[in-house]
Amino acid sequence: MSKKSILNSADKALSPSQVYLEKISSSVLKDLFSTGSNSYNVLLQAEEEEDTKSPKQSLHKRPKTSVKCGTTFGKRNRPAMAPKKVRAPGSGGKPAQTNRIFSSSNSNLPKPARNIAVVGSHMGLSPRAVPQLRKMYIASSSRTKLPSVHKAAIAREVENAKKLCILTAIKPSNIEKEKAKFFKSDFNYNPQFEYSNPAVHIMELALQRYGSYEKFEQVTAGNLLTKSRIWHNVKKYMEKEGCLGEIVVQVTDDLLSRASMTVVNSRPTLTINISTAREHWLEGMLRHEIGTHYFRGINNYHQPWSSSVTRKKHNLKPLNPTEEGLASIHSVLFRKDPTLWRAALLYYTVYQASRMSFSQLFHNLGRFVQDPNTRWDYCVRAKRGQTNTAQPGCFSKDQVYLDGILKILRYRDKINFPLLMALGKVSFEDVDRLKGLAQMENVRIPHFMQDQARYAEQLTKIMAVNQLTDEELKTII
Repeated sequence: MSKKSILNSADKALSPSQVYLEKISSSVLKDLFSTGSNSYNVLLQAEEEEDTKSPKQSLHKRPKTSVKCGTTFGKRNRPAMAPKKVRAPGSGGKPAQTNRIFSSSNSNLPKPARNIAVVGSHMGLSPRAVPQLRKMYIASSSRTKLPSVHKAAIAREVENAKKLCILTAIKPSNIEKEKAKFFKSDFNYNPQFEYSNPAVHIMELALQRYGSYEKFEQVTAGNLLTKSRIWHNVKKYMEKEGCLGEIVVQVTDDLLSRASMTVVNSRPTLTINISTAREHWLEGMLRHEIGTHYFRGINNYHQPWSSSVTRKKHNLKPLNPTEEGLASIHSVLFRKDPTLWRAALLYYTVYQASRMSFSQLFHNLGRFVQDPNTRWDYCVRAKRGQTNTAQPGCFSKDQVYLDGILKILRYRDKINFPLLMALGKVSFEDVDRLKGLAQMENVRIPHFMQDQARYAEQLTKIMAVNQLTDEELKTII
């Protein structure tokens, strides 16, 4: 028998942002939740990159064929918010999906519009098979649509992705010392250069402190959470941010990443991977997905550059790596140990995947990760899009996280972070130029950015724990 329940937070008045969302027309909601990372992806396999077109992919299924960036989400019409259970084929009658509704009020509310407008770049979602998925609906959300990524923008991002590699394009740390030796030897000595690679260095620091990634995760992340605890914590966070009733939440174990903020059935949707949801890391994930991606998407709607046409008119830089870099910083913000291990390992894995086969990559990652299942997941992320994984090649989107983190930390003293949030989906490099044109009414700043002194202290702590220096960042960037 289908079990249904509605959780309410004591009949409170709607926040201005919730009322506002209901007024957004269906024709405007284009790009809200796109992080722009689609256009940052590049498959470093020339023949596959030339021949492959972008197939539609399921949000939860791992790709089986080569892909390019810039997939498109297709529309699907389905009854909007009816809580229900569906039965998966072969499940023996066991319900495969549980729906719950979280809402901020139950009565005397204006009926939510069936459409809301969202801004960013166009990504697509094809109808997916029914995995073991549990949905939690945060009611009153609206309908959205994502636009397509222009080929020219993709090409620019591909070039940008190829230009910078933190692991290779770095000045030797002992260059002056080796220069002296070279000149003293009458130019016969071969310099032995040393490099300070932040991705590798960050992981080595963690290994020195904890001994292994598994121990690091156990000590810093805490225990895995049950579904009920996940839903409780998500509801609590949304109440804190004043966005209860705006976002559909899904809990699944069939996701490559730890979470994703997308649009499903034309609704803002947060999907959480239950197999990686841990007690001390969950709120950081919510700051990443809701406090950064969702809020910047909502704020972007207000701005004169809210569409792809007006972005081009205002000559905006690509939103990445700023978007994912900022979100990744917020993931570790306020952690007792804000080691950037995941961002570093993702970057390192992609770099090695561009030079190695799947099997070689799997063994190479054993230096940092012992658990074979964890290594498998990282290898699949880096090799997704390939059919023959015996060949070198990678899906390089995962480099954007560490790239963005380091760039933001490099210029942290010059960045106006509340303004960067308020202006929507823009690069930190465009903030000063655009602030005079910005519309500041109804913008939303997450609670953790309200105290800027504390926020700055946390950025300094991230630098210190990961042993990053301003001199090193100036050399890299």
